[in-house]
Parts: sequence; C-alpha cells; structure tokens
Amino acid sequence: MLNRRHFLNDSTRGLGITALWSLLRSENVFAAESDGLALKPHFPAKAKRVVQISLVGGMSHIDSFDYKPNLEKFHGKTLDTDSKPDVFFGQVGLIRKQDWPFRRRGENGMWISEMFPQIAELADDLTLIRSMVSDSANHTPALFFENSGFGFNGYPSMGSWLSYGLGNASESLPTFVVLPDGRGGPNGGSTNWSSGFLPAEHQGVVFRGGKQPVRDLFSNSKNSRETEIDLRSFLKHLNEKHHDRIGGDRLLQARIRSYELAAKMQLSVPKVSELSGETKQTLEMYGFNRKATADCARRCLLARRLLEQGVRFVQIYSGGPIGGSPRASWDAHENVKQNHTVEAKRIDQPVAALVSDLKRRGMLDDTLVLFTTEFGRTPFAQSAANKIGTGRDHNRYAFSVWMAGAGLKRGMSFGSSDDIGWKVAENPVTWHDFHATALHLLGIHHTKLTFYHNGIERRLTNVHGNVIESLIA
Repeated sequence: MLNRRHFLNDSTRGLGITALWSLLRSENVFAAESDGLALKPHFPAKAKRVVQISLVGGMSHIDSFDYKPNLEKFHGKTLDTDSKPDVFFGQVGLIRKQDWPFRRRGENGMWISEMFPQIAELADDLTLIRSMVSDSANHTPALFFENSGFGFNGYPSMGSWLSYGLGNASESLPTFVVLPDGRGGPNGGSTNWSSGFLPAEHQGVVFRGGKQPVRDLFSNSKNSRETEIDLRSFLKHLNEKHHDRIGGDRLLQARIRSYELAAKMQLSVPKVSELSGETKQTLEMYGFNRKATADCARRCLLARRLLEQGVRFVQIYSGGPIGGSPRASWDAHENVKQNHTVEAKRIDQPVAALVSDLKRRGMLDDTLVLFTTEFGRTPFAQSAANKIGTGRDHNRYAFSVWMAGAGLKRGMSFGSSDDIGWKVAENPVTWHDFHATALHLLGIHHTKLTFYHNGIERRLTNVHGNVIESLIA
C-alpha cells in the first residue's frame, strides 16, 4: 500500500525525489507556509553571522595563550596542595614547564606562544579569554556544554538556536553548516550540532569533501521532470489528506521545508563548494599547497564562501576521533609537544587566513569568529608521582578561548588563571556566559530566546549566564 511515509522515506529516492520542489512552488504547483518561528533581534545586532573553530580534545592553554613564567621556576617540583587534584586519569606528576616559548604580540603586547605563529600575528584583532571554566573534564559532556550549554544530549546547539531565533538569511543554503575534520567527527557525533527539541529544520547540515559534499542530496534514480511533477503532486495530495485527518503537524511542515531547501541546495551546494574560481594567491594564503594544511584550508575557505552566501552559522572542527596513539585530536595525554605540533600545523595558517580574508573583504566587522576548545590541560604532567612526563591531563578549572570581529574590543585579554595556570584566579567565564555574550553581539537577549518544552521555557543558557560587558566595544 502506498502512503505519504513511503514517498518521504523511500531510500532509493532520498532527497533527490524532491529536487523540483522549489521550482514547482515557483510555478504555483504547490504552496507552502512558514510557521513563523524566526524572531526579530531584541536590539540592533553588531554581528550578522558566526564562524566557530572548535578544537576537539582539549588544547593546552598554558602552551598556547596563557603565559605562566612560574612554570619554568617550578619545573620538576611537586604540586603544593593538600587534596588530590580532580583530574580525568588521576595521574598527578610533577609540574612541568611550557613546551613553546612565548613573546608579546601586537600593539598591546598580548602573550602568545610560538605554537600558533600565524594566529599570533593577528593579536590586535583577537579578544582573548583566559579564564574559561567547564562543569566537566570528560570529552563528550564537555563538548555538549560547549555547544549546547548542557552536559548531556537532547538539547539544541548554539547554531540551532540561532537558526530558530534569527531564521535563514539564504534562500538556497542551510542556516547552520558543520564542517567536520577530514579524519572523523568529534565525540558525541551529530549530537554536537543537534536541534534537540527545536524543529528538525534547525539542525546543523554536514558538508564533507568530495564531489557530493552533502550526503544523499542527489537521487540515484533518473526520473524525468514529468515523473517528478507527478510524484510531487501525488505526495501533496497525501500530505493534504494527512493534514485534514490529524490537523496541524509541525514535524510534517518542517520536513516539507527541509525537502524544499534540499531542492534548492542541488543547485547552490555544487556552486559554493567549487573553489576553482578562487585566485592562486587566495589558495596559497589558506594553505592549499601544503599537505598538512590542505584539509583545514579547504574547510576554512568554504566557510568564508558559505558566510558570503548568507549562511548564519558555520562550525569548523579541528580534531577527529578521540583515542589511539598518536591521537588525531588535541587530547595530548602522552606528549603535548608532539601532539600539539601536529595539530597546530594543521590549522594555524588556514585559521589565520580566514580571519585575515574576512577582514580584507570588510566582513570581520559584522562576523563573529569563535576559537574554542572543551577544556584545557594541567600544568603538571600526567604521570606517576615524582616523575616529569611529557603529557598533560584534562583541566576544566582554567583554559583559554578567543573571539574576534563584530562588536568586540580587539587586542585585549580578559580574566586570568593562577600562577601555574591550574585554576581561574580572576573573572571566571562559564559556557553560559560565553553563549550569552555571543547572543548579545547577534542582537539577542539570552533570557528571551526560549522554546517551550516539557513544561519549561528552555533556553541556550539554561537559567544561568551573564553578558561579559568588558569584552564589548
């Protein structure tokens, strides 16, 4: 028996069976209505769009953006504490010095290490937070906190909240696009860009490399235009009967809109993903000519092109599967110097190029750039007591992230950790504070962007969060 579910879910057709959906709408074969979920900004926005670079595994702040000269002084000494430190593996070795030299950068003398030489050149454009804290030192829940403000799945990510709150600025591309590391996805997989209890249309859409960046976008079947029209007409008839029988169905409406967008994406995705039109100078600036940087270069340049075409939120992941040795992420338990050298070389040039490219095109003034990681790493080695190992354990008590672009005070540092970079000493910043500040720059009051779910008006910042006014220009 044929029914509407058969036509929507038939795997042999996939998204491709609806390829003419938007064209048919323009010919008045169908009519569609928006359920009006998008809200108007609560006040004038400084940022129109966001690109987030998320470092999976836990970047060592004390080897990158948080200079602690006392680590040299205390190198090889025992941690002075009366209680056993709360670390993931519980192996507390001796304090160890930083693996990269630091020096002052930019007009304001921001301390940045040689781990990121090209990002360091952008010091005057960065807004550095050195006092981040997290509620978890476990990768998966820590990534969930970073993305959704909650430590477990089922909650919408920041990109999904922006899609729901501000709507789509592009008629032919998704509002929220995810560009995973070519080596694999982060802990928790697609939960990190889930729409949670928000309508399904607000979930992040994954773009991958190759000739088909979006999975199942094109059908394997070769139907004629006339056949597609007949199929769409019949499906419309089934949908109308289903609607008449059960009344309004938001999930059905969301799926219809998703299929409509999929049709438009069949034209827009190949165009935006085709990089051959970029100049040789641009490709070299991003690092296409180097094996180590090629993967991230492609994704950073694609991110710029997506932002130009109206995509609201682009998320770039650095780091694939956690585990194994050598690790394909920033999870440097065994050897920080070895691990972070590899990972930093993959992203330093492409990320610096992305920020510089946005700036030269006049886009940095209304684009918010976020450079984040789920937690930091300990100032003491992960090794048996009284030994100086080469790795560092997870540290949720202090770590560093930076922002750049729209509405921010540039070339400044905010907050601080203690003398050895173990715990926050001044101005702790939670993920709820971070999210509240990002939403503020986008014209959204974080307590007013809500969705009623299971008897509660839910929001990205839960019942917490304060805008960090000191960061805003």
